Amino acid sequence: MGLTSETMCIPVADQPLSSDTQIALYGVTRVLASVGRAFFCLDSDFRIVHASYLLDDLMGSGISRALVGRGIEELLGADLFGSRGPLREALLEGQRREGWRATLQFKDTASRLVSITAAPVAHEASNICDPRMRYVVLLRPAEEDQMCSNSPAFYSDAIACSPAMQRIFRLVETLQHSEAAALISGESGTGKEVVARAIHQSSPRSNGPFIGVNCGALPADLLESELFGHVRGAFTGAVRDRVGRFELASHGTLFLDEIGDLHPQLQVKLLRVLQERQFERVGESVTRAARARIIAATNVDLRIALRQGRLREDLYYRLCVVPIEVPPLRQRREDIHPLAVHLLNRVTSQHGLVRRISPQAMRLLLEYSWPGNVRELANVMEYAVAVAKIETILPEDLPEEIRLSTPAPRLLAAERTNLAPPASYQHGPQPAEAERLVAVLEAHHWNRSQAAKVLGLSRTTLWRKMRELYITEHP
Repeated sequence: MGLTSETMCIPVADQPLSSDTQIALYGVTRVLASVGRAFFCLDSDFRIVHASYLLDDLMGSGISRALVGRGIEELLGADLFGSRGPLREALLEGQRREGWRATLQFKDTASRLVSITAAPVAHEASNICDPRMRYVVLLRPAEEDQMCSNSPAFYSDAIACSPAMQRIFRLVETLQHSEAAALISGESGTGKEVVARAIHQSSPRSNGPFIGVNCGALPADLLESELFGHVRGAFTGAVRDRVGRFELASHGTLFLDEIGDLHPQLQVKLLRVLQERQFERVGESVTRAARARIIAATNVDLRIALRQGRLREDLYYRLCVVPIEVPPLRQRREDIHPLAVHLLNRVTSQHGLVRRISPQAMRLLLEYSWPGNVRELANVMEYAVAVAKIETILPEDLPEEIRLSTPAPRLLAAERTNLAPPASYQHGPQPAEAERLVAVLEAHHWNRSQAAKVLGLSRTTLWRKMRELYITEHP
């Protein structure tokens, strides 16, 4: 079979690749495509020199040609490949990274959760490789992974290592062709809105608006106007017509935060909208079509609210078509390190600073119980950047409640271990095997049989490792 313009590498600008390079890339592309692997070749500026034609199958016809000359961060996100992204930094240092997860998306194409391997190109091994090709990025669909790795996964604006969060990422990807209502539960600050935005961004409505409203922040009469809008003269102070959130979110997503605080009167009206897909503005009799997808969130147990009569049962089941529970940060401690680094990079990039977290400061972060969850961690990173006097954040740069807090009870046994990160996330101090075991045991309420299954170990092996690492359950 001869080479065609569809399968050959497309040159950047007016600098065509040599015929030897094109033939070599064509062969590699065909071999990797046969096992479902796509890849990019990048230049020194992290622009795409070559994109394998398998991208057309994954993302749409003509994508592989359209990507040439684009920055890799346009596809896999600035969190990974931006100026301070961990994969970009690793490649610049000549290092290889395997098993990272990210959202693959270009312009209006559907998002895909993929696993990434990135490495520098060894030019000394061949005289065929074009000198512009400095790095290679290999992709495979993340659903092929049997178990979650200890490498961070990036999905929209979320990052996680924990099996619980990566299961949520996979569920979000599964919903990319659905418009079903979703109910996201979890403690305050766990990132429920981040999950809601990820659902929206990977859905058929991604080009539409994402409109949020806090159902617990306003009294019932004002919230009704906020949701449905009102006409002039509908009540005192209504001096002009106002469009409500349902109309603003047409062809997009309406995010109803703290739905458990919704007034009973508004529960009836919201139920009608969900059932009939129609509503009226306050003070108006004209019926309007409701075209927004509903995603609701709550930090209370709605099952208790049902038993207490504070929430209508029919409304609950209308909202809870797809239930998603976001665990608190203390139950997914393996996420603390990548989240801290990610949030720190976000703060420092806004101010043009460089900051790193010392091992001693990271240990305090790992041992803290995080009652405010990810929101509290973000505040701590911002505080640390503001008060740090040198590039390295030290324990004294952390808030007093973290420095003086008692370590989380079930981490006391792990204090005897050297907390180091997974090998694939070498961006500062990271948790070692003891921390990983404790996190999985915590997530399964210290049920060793369930934890062993998730870890791919026998119950006896898990018990032996716990003894070797001095891990014991504490009340």
